[in-house]
Amino acid sequence: MKTNPRERVARNFIKRYGMTRFRETISAFGEKRSGAEIAKKLGVSRERVRQWRNIFGETITTFRLYPETKRLLGDRV
Repeated sequence: MKTNPRERVARNFIKRYGMTRFRETISAFGEKRSGAEIAKKLGVSRERVRQWRNIFGETITTFRLYPETKRLLGDRV
């Protein structure tokens, strides 16, 4: 059975750093910690962290209006 590249990278990460560090790293991504901070903790480059961030998930940015702005628009948004 052939594994997809994302799963293969995740399994290699776990094999090298352990499940605890994998969970901590995923959590750090969710908390928007800097790549430099994560890299320092794992002893890798910021580029490697950027690659992991892109292969393990995706960052989704949303724009939400503040209530004051909505009021000025007459709640039409």
